Amino acid sequence: MTTATSTRLSDGRELIYFDDGDVAKPHPEADQRPLLPRSEAETGEIRFDALTGDWVAIAAHRQTRTYLPPANQCPLCPSRQDGNLSEIPAPDYDVVVFENRFPSLGPALGAAPQHPRWGTTGTAFGRCEVVAFTPVHSGSFAALSEVRARTVIDAWAQRTAALSALPGIRQVFPFENRGQEIGVTLHHPHGQIYAYPYITPRAAVMAEAARKYYDAADGRDTLTGSILGSERQAGDRMILEGTHLSAYVPFAAKWPLEIHLTPHRQVPDIAALTGAERDELTWMYLELLTRLDNLYGTPTPYIAAWHQAPVDDFFRPAGYLHLQLTSPRRAADKLKFLAGSEAAMGAFINDSTPELTAAALRATAGRAGGQSRVAVRGRLLREAT
Repeated sequence: MTTATSTRLSDGRELIYFDDGDVAKPHPEADQRPLLPRSEAETGEIRFDALTGDWVAIAAHRQTRTYLPPANQCPLCPSRQDGNLSEIPAPDYDVVVFENRFPSLGPALGAAPQHPRWGTTGTAFGRCEVVAFTPVHSGSFAALSEVRARTVIDAWAQRTAALSALPGIRQVFPFENRGQEIGVTLHHPHGQIYAYPYITPRAAVMAEAARKYYDAADGRDTLTGSILGSERQAGDRMILEGTHLSAYVPFAAKWPLEIHLTPHRQVPDIAALTGAERDELTWMYLELLTRLDNLYGTPTPYIAAWHQAPVDDFFRPAGYLHLQLTSPRRAADKLKFLAGSEAAMGAFINDSTPELTAAALRATAGRAGGQSRVAVRGRLLREAT
């Protein structure tokens, strides 16, 4: 069990230490920075796009956020009393989650306007959190130990449950942007969690499709579960199969590199995973990230997006947790840019085939000793032929 300890930064934002193991470490350090108290009046706004039915967050204050600072000024490194006083007051930590100092949503909480039309605005209610994976400034999630990676997963689970219970929240989205090519503003290994006051456009499309399939099956089957079964039966796009989860390149992959990691049983979110499922998720996720990096021998930029069921009585029964891991990298020295067809029309064109991508990922060795480690455990059922 991962232990959690909550405290406050000098401006009032919450910070939570997640410690490896079942014994909480002492965290007596106070934030020494003379920050001005944060006010809910600082919350931005959302505007309704009547052409698409989407909400757009207007967050001009984020223009002043920290951008690729040197290591000695990193806001995610542990604080040093003789130098950098960071967002994390402790001299060391395992995993930390804290409220973003430059949030797109929040800190005020509430519901988005009902029945919006052209010209409708609202308060950008919600919460944005930063997840620091490690006190080490360099590296990546893939370089974490299994113990530390499991702590991060437990932090995602705890925060998913806590944020889902906040007033007005309709969707909780943990994610990681990795690499400057993706647009990260901090080198330190970290991710984020957004808690939205509305269901986002992509999630809404998937939720509608899932509910339609669920209703047609009289509640006896789910769309994601059916897709997972079909992919496992077809086999040619599978990468890893475990006892509790499987990873595959989807049949209609949009990106040059795209992997879906899906539990074998229907669960709405990370918080609903059992201990055994989280254990398997830990090694499998680390294995997939390492294989991505090993495809070309240099770090691969990616977005890790955890699709969780909306906090919604209608859509949630049909919802099904899965990870969508995507990268724009289409060759060792080439990236796919979203141009006319993709950016303007949302019509993706993939320059590779999902079957070839899956074969390459099956053939690529994972973590140091990963191939033998996975094979010995009997958890990798398909390898390159």
